[in-house]
Amino acid sequence: MKFFNAFIGSLIVTTALFSSSTQCQGIYYGNEAPDILNAKLQTKTKELCYTSFALMHSGVSRTALWSAEHLTREGLQSKSKRSNDFHPEDQLPSSERSELSDYARSGYDRGHLSPSADMSTKVAQHECFTLANMVPQNGDNNRGIWADIEGTTRELTKSKNELYVITGPLFIGSNVQRLKGRVFIPTKMYKAIYDPSSGQGAAYLVNNSAGRDYTVISIADLEQLSGIRLFPKMSASSKKTAMELPVPQERGNHSNHSNSSNNNDDDLLRTIEKLLKWMIH
Repeated sequence: MKFFNAFIGSLIVTTALFSSSTQCQGIYYGNEAPDILNAKLQTKTKELCYTSFALMHSGVSRTALWSAEHLTREGLQSKSKRSNDFHPEDQLPSSERSELSDYARSGYDRGHLSPSADMSTKVAQHECFTLANMVPQNGDNNRGIWADIEGTTRELTKSKNELYVITGPLFIGSNVQRLKGRVFIPTKMYKAIYDPSSGQGAAYLVNNSAGRDYTVISIADLEQLSGIRLFPKMSASSKKTAMELPVPQERGNHSNHSNSSNNNDDDLLRTIEKLLKWMIH
Protein backbone atom coordinates (compact mmCIF):
# COMPACT_ATOMS: atom_id res chain seq x y z
CA MET A 1 0.00 0.00 0.00
CA LYS A 2 2.95 2.32 0.66
CA PHE A 3 4.11 1.91 -2.93
CA PHE A 4 0.61 2.57 -4.24
CA ASN A 5 0.23 5.74 -2.20
CA ALA A 6 3.67 6.89 -3.32
CA PHE A 7 2.56 6.66 -6.93
CA ILE A 8 -0.65 8.59 -6.38
CA GLY A 9 0.76 10.98 -3.78
CA SER A 10 0.42 14.72 -3.89
CA LEU A 11 0.16 16.19 -7.38
CA ILE A 12 1.13 19.75 -6.52
CA VAL A 13 4.74 20.41 -7.57
CA THR A 14 6.28 23.69 -8.64
CA THR A 15 9.01 22.74 -11.12
CA ALA A 16 9.29 20.35 -14.04
CA LEU A 17 11.16 17.15 -13.25
CA PHE A 18 10.99 15.50 -16.66
CA SER A 19 12.34 16.85 -19.90
CA SER A 20 9.77 17.99 -22.45
CA SER A 21 12.00 16.99 -25.37
CA THR A 22 10.39 14.41 -27.64
CA GLN A 23 11.30 11.99 -30.39
CA CYS A 24 7.71 12.12 -31.69
CA GLN A 25 7.65 14.75 -34.40
CA GLY A 26 4.58 16.70 -35.53
CA ILE A 27 2.33 15.63 -32.65
CA TYR A 28 2.78 18.22 -29.92
CA TYR A 29 2.18 21.96 -30.07
CA GLY A 30 5.53 23.65 -30.65
CA ASN A 31 7.03 20.17 -30.83
CA GLU A 32 7.28 20.08 -27.03
CA ALA A 33 5.86 17.15 -25.10
CA PRO A 34 4.19 17.64 -21.71
CA ASP A 35 6.38 18.04 -18.63
CA ILE A 36 5.89 15.60 -15.76
CA LEU A 37 5.71 17.85 -12.70
CA ASN A 38 5.16 15.13 -10.12
CA ALA A 39 8.33 13.09 -9.53
CA LYS A 40 6.24 10.11 -8.43
CA LEU A 41 4.80 9.82 -11.93
CA GLN A 42 8.27 9.66 -13.45
CA THR A 43 8.95 6.04 -12.51
CA LYS A 44 9.21 3.53 -15.37
CA THR A 45 8.04 5.95 -18.06
CA LYS A 46 8.66 5.40 -21.76
CA GLU A 47 7.73 7.58 -24.72
CA LEU A 48 6.15 5.74 -27.65
CA CYS A 49 5.77 7.35 -31.08
CA TYR A 50 3.20 6.23 -33.65
CA THR A 51 2.02 7.43 -37.04
CA SER A 52 -0.84 9.64 -35.80
CA PHE A 53 -0.35 9.90 -32.04
CA ALA A 54 2.23 9.70 -29.29
CA LEU A 55 2.01 8.60 -25.69
CA MET A 56 3.93 8.46 -22.44
CA HIS A 57 3.58 5.03 -20.90
CA SER A 58 3.88 4.21 -17.22
CA GLY A 59 5.15 0.80 -16.23
CA VAL A 60 3.67 1.39 -12.77
CA SER A 61 0.04 1.92 -13.82
CA ARG A 62 0.52 -0.20 -16.98
CA THR A 63 -1.34 2.51 -18.88
CA ALA A 64 -0.35 5.69 -20.64
CA LEU A 65 -0.08 8.87 -18.58
CA TRP A 66 -1.31 10.62 -21.72
CA SER A 67 -1.89 10.07 -25.43
CA ALA A 68 -1.50 13.06 -27.75
CA GLU A 69 -2.75 13.96 -31.24
CA HIS A 70 -2.45 16.83 -33.69
CA LEU A 71 -5.86 16.79 -35.34
CA THR A 72 -6.48 18.65 -38.60
CA ARG A 73 -9.52 19.18 -40.78
CA GLU A 74 -7.67 17.65 -43.72
CA GLY A 75 -6.58 14.61 -41.74
CA LEU A 76 -10.12 13.88 -40.58
CA GLN A 77 -11.44 13.86 -44.14
CA SER A 78 -10.05 10.36 -44.54
CA LYS A 79 -11.05 7.55 -42.23
CA SER A 80 -9.72 4.02 -42.29
CA LYS A 81 -11.89 1.02 -41.42
CA ARG A 82 -11.81 0.17 -37.74
CA SER A 83 -9.48 -2.78 -37.18
CA ASN A 84 -10.40 -4.01 -33.68
CA ASP A 85 -7.06 -5.84 -33.49
CA PHE A 86 -6.32 -5.22 -29.81
CA HIS A 87 -2.77 -6.26 -28.99
CA PRO A 88 -0.19 -5.88 -26.22
CA GLU A 89 2.60 -3.41 -26.91
CA ASP A 90 5.76 -5.33 -27.83
CA GLN A 91 7.92 -2.24 -27.35
CA LEU A 92 7.33 -2.58 -23.61
CA PRO A 93 8.65 -5.25 -21.24
CA SER A 94 5.98 -7.77 -20.26
CA SER A 95 6.33 -6.80 -16.59
CA GLU A 96 5.31 -3.19 -17.35
CA ARG A 97 2.55 -3.58 -19.95
CA SER A 98 -1.08 -4.65 -19.89
CA GLU A 99 -2.18 -7.88 -21.55
CA LEU A 100 -5.43 -8.99 -23.13
CA SER A 101 -5.89 -11.34 -20.19
CA ASP A 102 -5.96 -8.37 -17.79
CA TYR A 103 -9.21 -7.18 -19.38
CA ALA A 104 -10.80 -10.64 -19.80
CA ARG A 105 -14.07 -10.86 -17.82
CA SER A 106 -13.07 -7.69 -15.99
CA GLY A 107 -16.31 -5.78 -16.54
CA TYR A 108 -14.36 -2.89 -18.06
CA ASP A 109 -13.96 -1.76 -21.67
CA ARG A 110 -10.57 -1.42 -23.27
CA GLY A 111 -11.07 2.32 -23.63
CA HIS A 112 -9.07 4.21 -26.26
CA LEU A 113 -7.21 7.37 -25.32
CA SER A 114 -6.44 8.40 -28.92
CA PRO A 115 -9.59 7.07 -30.63
CA SER A 116 -9.93 4.80 -33.61
CA ALA A 117 -12.23 7.24 -35.44
CA ASP A 118 -9.39 9.78 -35.61
CA MET A 119 -7.14 7.40 -37.56
CA SER A 120 -6.96 7.89 -41.33
CA THR A 121 -4.77 4.97 -42.46
CA LYS A 122 -4.66 1.21 -42.01
CA VAL A 123 -1.32 1.49 -40.21
CA ALA A 124 -2.65 4.13 -37.80
CA GLN A 125 -5.72 1.97 -37.13
CA HIS A 126 -3.56 -0.97 -36.15
CA GLU A 127 -1.33 1.19 -33.98
CA CYS A 128 -4.18 2.77 -32.03
CA PHE A 129 -5.36 -0.67 -30.88
CA THR A 130 -2.19 -1.22 -28.88
CA LEU A 131 -3.09 -1.81 -25.25
CA ALA A 132 -0.63 0.98 -24.41
CA ASN A 133 -3.32 3.32 -25.80
CA MET A 134 -6.04 1.76 -23.60
CA VAL A 135 -7.29 2.21 -20.06
CA PRO A 136 -9.91 0.23 -18.12
CA GLN A 137 -13.05 2.28 -18.75
CA ASN A 138 -16.63 1.96 -17.57
CA GLY A 139 -18.59 0.65 -20.58
CA ASP A 140 -21.48 3.09 -20.28
CA ASN A 141 -19.00 5.96 -20.05
CA ASN A 142 -16.89 4.72 -22.95
CA ARG A 143 -19.81 4.21 -25.30
CA GLY A 144 -21.84 7.17 -24.09
CA ILE A 145 -20.56 10.56 -22.96
CA TRP A 146 -16.95 9.74 -23.81
CA ALA A 147 -17.79 8.72 -27.39
CA ASP A 148 -19.76 11.95 -27.72
CA ILE A 149 -16.83 14.01 -26.42
CA GLU A 150 -14.58 12.33 -29.00
CA GLY A 151 -17.04 13.06 -31.81
CA THR A 152 -17.56 16.65 -30.69
CA THR A 153 -13.78 17.16 -30.62
CA ARG A 154 -13.59 16.00 -34.24
CA GLU A 155 -16.34 18.43 -35.22
CA LEU A 156 -14.57 21.24 -33.38
CA THR A 157 -11.37 20.39 -35.28
CA LYS A 158 -13.22 20.73 -38.57
CA SER A 159 -14.48 24.18 -37.62
CA LYS A 160 -11.14 25.37 -36.23
CA ASN A 161 -8.96 23.71 -38.91
CA GLU A 162 -6.55 22.20 -36.36
CA LEU A 163 -6.36 21.32 -32.67
CA TYR A 164 -3.77 19.81 -30.37
CA VAL A 165 -5.40 17.21 -28.14
CA ILE A 166 -4.04 15.37 -25.11
CA THR A 167 -6.13 12.62 -23.54
CA GLY A 168 -5.37 10.83 -20.32
CA PRO A 169 -6.45 9.08 -17.14
CA LEU A 170 -6.40 10.42 -13.59
CA PHE A 171 -5.79 8.18 -10.60
CA ILE A 172 -7.07 10.27 -7.71
CA GLY A 173 -7.56 9.12 -4.13
CA SER A 174 -6.23 6.39 -1.88
CA ASN A 175 -8.58 3.65 -3.09
CA VAL A 176 -7.72 3.34 -6.78
CA GLN A 177 -8.46 -0.21 -7.98
CA ARG A 178 -6.45 -2.43 -10.32
CA LEU A 179 -7.45 -5.08 -12.87
CA LYS A 180 -6.08 -8.46 -11.76
CA GLY A 181 -3.92 -6.53 -9.31
CA ARG A 182 -1.99 -5.08 -12.24
CA VAL A 183 -3.61 -2.37 -14.40
CA PHE A 184 -4.67 0.80 -12.60
CA ILE A 185 -8.32 1.79 -13.17
CA PRO A 186 -8.70 5.57 -13.69
CA THR A 187 -11.07 7.44 -11.41
CA LYS A 188 -11.44 10.19 -14.02
CA MET A 189 -10.67 10.80 -17.70
CA TYR A 190 -9.78 14.04 -19.45
CA LYS A 191 -9.48 15.35 -22.99
CA ALA A 192 -7.43 18.56 -23.10
CA ILE A 193 -7.76 20.76 -26.20
CA TYR A 194 -5.53 23.59 -27.40
CA ASP A 195 -6.56 25.86 -30.27
CA PRO A 196 -3.41 27.41 -31.82
CA SER A 197 -5.44 29.95 -33.80
CA SER A 198 -6.66 31.66 -30.62
CA GLY A 199 -4.03 30.51 -28.11
CA GLN A 200 -6.84 29.22 -25.90
CA GLY A 201 -7.59 25.84 -24.43
CA ALA A 202 -9.74 23.85 -22.02
CA ALA A 203 -10.49 20.26 -21.08
CA TYR A 204 -13.46 17.95 -20.80
CA LEU A 205 -13.34 16.03 -17.51
CA VAL A 206 -15.51 13.00 -16.67
CA ASN A 207 -15.71 10.43 -13.90
CA ASN A 208 -14.91 6.90 -15.02
CA SER A 209 -18.45 5.79 -14.24
CA ALA A 210 -21.89 5.48 -15.80
CA GLY A 211 -23.87 8.60 -16.67
CA ARG A 212 -23.51 11.71 -18.79
CA ASP A 213 -22.02 14.10 -16.25
CA TYR A 214 -18.99 16.08 -17.37
CA THR A 215 -17.29 19.36 -16.62
CA VAL A 216 -15.14 21.77 -18.61
CA ILE A 217 -12.10 23.03 -16.72
CA SER A 218 -9.14 25.25 -17.47
CA ILE A 219 -5.79 23.79 -18.50
CA ALA A 220 -4.27 25.25 -15.32
CA ASP A 221 -6.79 23.38 -13.16
CA LEU A 222 -6.16 20.15 -15.06
CA GLU A 223 -2.41 20.53 -14.61
CA GLN A 224 -2.98 20.79 -10.86
CA LEU A 225 -5.04 17.60 -10.90
CA SER A 226 -2.74 15.61 -13.17
CA GLY A 227 0.72 16.72 -12.05
CA ILE A 228 1.58 17.23 -15.73
CA ARG A 229 2.26 20.46 -17.65
CA LEU A 230 0.23 19.56 -20.71
CA PHE A 231 1.03 22.35 -23.17
CA PRO A 232 4.45 23.79 -22.23
CA LYS A 233 4.30 26.54 -24.87
CA MET A 234 0.80 27.72 -23.97
CA SER A 235 0.87 31.01 -22.05
CA ALA A 236 0.24 30.89 -18.32
CA SER A 237 -2.50 33.49 -18.59
CA SER A 238 -4.38 31.51 -21.26
CA LYS A 239 -4.17 28.37 -19.14
CA LYS A 240 -6.09 30.04 -16.32
CA THR A 241 -9.21 30.67 -18.41
CA ALA A 242 -11.14 27.82 -19.97
CA MET A 243 -12.14 28.41 -23.58
CA GLU A 244 -15.74 27.60 -24.44
CA LEU A 245 -16.09 24.00 -25.55
CA PRO A 246 -19.18 22.63 -27.33
CA VAL A 247 -21.72 20.57 -25.43
CA PRO A 248 -21.02 16.93 -26.37
CA GLN A 249 -23.69 15.92 -28.86
CA GLU A 250 -25.33 12.52 -28.50
CA ARG A 251 -24.58 10.56 -31.63
CA GLY A 252 -27.26 7.90 -31.34
CA ASN A 253 -25.86 4.47 -32.14
CA HIS A 254 -22.52 3.88 -30.44
CA SER A 255 -22.32 0.24 -31.50
CA ASN A 256 -19.11 0.72 -33.47
CA HIS A 257 -17.46 2.37 -30.51
CA SER A 258 -18.53 -0.48 -28.25
CA ASN A 259 -16.15 -2.81 -30.05
CA SER A 260 -13.55 -1.60 -27.55
CA SER A 261 -15.50 -3.70 -25.05
CA ASN A 262 -13.86 -5.55 -22.27
CA ASN A 263 -12.42 -8.77 -23.65
CA ASN A 264 -11.87 -11.22 -26.47
CA ASP A 265 -14.12 -13.80 -24.81
CA ASP A 266 -17.09 -11.43 -24.96
CA ASP A 267 -16.37 -10.69 -28.63
CA LEU A 268 -16.36 -14.43 -29.37
CA LEU A 269 -19.60 -15.01 -27.45
CA ARG A 270 -21.37 -12.29 -29.43
CA THR A 271 -20.20 -13.90 -32.69
CA ILE A 272 -21.47 -17.31 -31.58
CA GLU A 273 -24.84 -15.83 -30.55
CA LYS A 274 -25.27 -14.22 -33.97
CA LEU A 275 -24.38 -17.50 -35.69
CA LEU A 276 -26.91 -19.44 -33.62
CA LYS A 277 -29.66 -16.95 -34.42
CA TRP A 278 -28.83 -17.22 -38.12
CA MET A 279 -28.99 -21.04 -37.95
CA ILE A 280 -32.35 -21.00 -36.10
CA HIS A 281 -33.96 -18.59 -38.58
